[in-house]
Amino acid sequence: MNQARARKLGDRIAKIVAEMLERRIKDPRLGFVTVTEARVTGDLREATVFYTVYGSDDEVAGTRAALASATGLIRSEVGKQTGLKHTPSISFSQDTIPDTARTIEDLVAKARAADARVAAVRVDAVPAGDPDPYRTPADDDDDIDDGDDDVEDDDMTEDDDDLGDDDVDDDEQ
Repeated sequence: MNQARARKLGDRIAKIVAEMLERRIKDPRLGFVTVTEARVTGDLREATVFYTVYGSDDEVAGTRAALASATGLIRSEVGKQTGLKHTPSISFSQDTIPDTARTIEDLVAKARAADARVAAVRVDAVPAGDPDPYRTPADDDDDIDDGDDDVEDDDMTEDDDDLGDDDVDDDEQ
């Protein structure tokens, strides 16, 4: 089936469910609920509505029960507002993205604290050996001793200059 159509229907279902939870469902067990997304299968037969609840574990359990009892009413309203020949069956699933994001933020905070501790220890630290153990190009030129200090590159003989020319002359003769 058309994935774009399923995505559009999912967006429409998410809006309908959010409006119903805000205005029409008056269950006292329903906590502070936010509909984050609705996904519809490719054949448009099943829809999963993802939601988040802020509150204690008891409020989360109460909201889950309230949504389960209101599923039929919500499905009939989705059918009326979408005008589909077959209204998808609706299931609710708690969204774990906020919990995952909170866990990642905690891990990043721990990593920053560890980096700060390492930086604090490093402030007064001195190297165990030579402060600069790496050779620089200037050091390499000074340390190399060829033994040919009295011969300069300009004093090359003519024979040294024509090393590769002898082969060419032999072929021409």
